[in-house]
Amino acid sequence: MAKRLAALLFILLLPAAALSADAPEPAETRQARERMVREQIQARGISRPDVLNAMRSVPRHRFVPADLAEAAYQDHPLPIGEGQTISQPYIVALMTELLDLKPAEQVLEIGTGSGYQAAILSTLAAKVYTIEIKQKLSETASIVLKKYDYKNVIDRHGDGYFGWPEAAPFDAIMITAAVDHIPPPLIAQLKDGGRLVLPLGSPFGYQNLVLVTKRGQNVTLRNIIGVLFVPLTGHALDKR
Repeated sequence: MAKRLAALLFILLLPAAALSADAPEPAETRQARERMVREQIQARGISRPDVLNAMRSVPRHRFVPADLAEAAYQDHPLPIGEGQTISQPYIVALMTELLDLKPAEQVLEIGTGSGYQAAILSTLAAKVYTIEIKQKLSETASIVLKKYDYKNVIDRHGDGYFGWPEAAPFDAIMITAAVDHIPPPLIAQLKDGGRLVLPLGSPFGYQNLVLVTKRGQNVTLRNIIGVLFVPLTGHALDKR
């Protein structure tokens, strides 16, 4: 009985469309997504056509809990369980644009969360590796990404602080949770000329969204905007 109840609860917590992949998307949902791009993203200065097309093409409502599907295209983050969130649409677009991805590149994402950011990245890069430390989130995101055929996304459960050495080096890396330093293993796994974007600062306060560029043994940092992300858990917090 307990096992049946646990299975039922897991299904109920799956993102909205994970159980109905073949259902046609309502016109009003497509319109809401187009409005999101126009009013929240383009209006704030995101201009790369490939990023805008990615934000138009990936159905965000598929990556949020079913009871929040109607809020998927609103201008704010949403809870996805395990104390984590799916980022505000503008922040997803901004971080994606900052990576300046090319079609032949491979990218590493630290913090899969719902899988939405990985799905966006998958439309712009040849291969996306994504790591999630929260096991339930990792399992749910994996189900959704496979359900909707994001074949160039490879996901796993683990501590992203240490990166994915066997798949390195990466052209770009994105960290989707706050950390007070740049993890050295991730810099080591970044190609020469590679880009890394992350919320850098106190995990329990406000951070700066920072673009890091690697040139040989040196890195340069550029502050973009102030942000507020949940902490990067695991080794990143253990070091504090």
